[in-house]
Amino acid sequence: MVERRRPIPVQEAIDHVWDHRLPGETEVVSINKSDHRRLADDIIATNPVPSFDKSPYDGFALSSADTDRGGRNNPVEFEIVEHIGAGRVPSVKLKKGQATRIMTGAMIPAGADCVAMFEICQEFEKDGKPYISIKREMSSGQNVIPKGSEIKEGEKLINRGTLINPGVKALLATFGYSKVKVTKKPLVGIIATGTELLEVEEELQPGKIRNSNAYMIESQIIRAGAEYKYFGKLADELEPSFQAVEDALNEVDILITTGGVSVGDYDLMPDIYDKLGAEVLFNKIAMRPGSVTTVAARGNQLLFGLSGNPSACYVGFELFVRPILNHLLGNKKPFLKRVNAVLGDDFPKPNPFTRFVRSYLTFENSIIYAKLAGIDKSNVVSSLAHSTSLLVLPGGTRGFKPGDEVEVLLLDNEQGQEQFY
Repeated sequence: MVERRRPIPVQEAIDHVWDHRLPGETEVVSINKSDHRRLADDIIATNPVPSFDKSPYDGFALSSADTDRGGRNNPVEFEIVEHIGAGRVPSVKLKKGQATRIMTGAMIPAGADCVAMFEICQEFEKDGKPYISIKREMSSGQNVIPKGSEIKEGEKLINRGTLINPGVKALLATFGYSKVKVTKKPLVGIIATGTELLEVEEELQPGKIRNSNAYMIESQIIRAGAEYKYFGKLADELEPSFQAVEDALNEVDILITTGGVSVGDYDLMPDIYDKLGAEVLFNKIAMRPGSVTTVAARGNQLLFGLSGNPSACYVGFELFVRPILNHLLGNKKPFLKRVNAVLGDDFPKPNPFTRFVRSYLTFENSIIYAKLAGIDKSNVVSSLAHSTSLLVLPGGTRGFKPGDEVEVLLLDNEQGQEQFY
């Protein structure tokens, strides 16, 4: 007897998976290995920036009080007592009428509170000693970058969960974070099911197809920031398939299988879930493609049974697996970013269920257009190569026309959002 399945709404399915999320783990890595990882702790300034009063220009450091009443007809003279460059520490405390020749980025010496740029100073010698003269008054703090003016010591710089990019890495280095606490990458197992599958290097045979799903999912896992282990493909035989799934679960945090989740004679995953003692959260969703997407939980592990059809498999991963991986990786906005766009192509299909259509975006005359990436069938692979987004077309609609306003989920965007809707 064929099992009758009741489709549940997409949001309800997402909620079921989300209710079984667990906190991710952390690890410490070298700053050299931290790129594209997410911070597990807030980053705090360990020192002020700058850590000393410094000069933004080449010039002469001096006391502004010594320029009192200086002017065009009343030049003020200073003896140059030291010359310091960036990275050197002044050794002379300035007295009245003294100045230090200073280079950009160098520390302001004690006794000085301003910097006169070279352009306004006249250099000369008197009694065999170097001097300058200034024909204007200077103010306290003029041409000085104060200690801590950019960042105060103890200031929170970056929130945990932030993705480490080149700018974040520069801050880590600035404040001495040679070791960085990051979220640990979850390990996701992949098993492809189906006697009809060939590996990528095998020659095509009658009745067979190459296994594209496993390699596609590998790439999706990498894009999400996690790691994968491919356990190979399984023939449609219950006992060896069950054993392979059970063995894989002993090695990974999450397991993805492709195919075998429908109700045909050779769809073995429902029996394997039962044999594992796993709780099936749902096995039918009111969506296209990927209505047979199934998710089960066994202890602290989630098992995602994705469709064997490539586009359905792809969509199932993006909607259900990717948010969980993002959560484990510390992303505070784990769901795909949703934006509004204008439909650029005709889509006459009625939608009894919510439909997620492979698409790409263009920007024309300040308007974002969503255009179809190719043939909209769950078994089609070619459209995936051109997809940067998913059109979200509500159920109960009778098709859409060019110019209609639509919602779009961004696939390559790392910003995300806190909730699915």
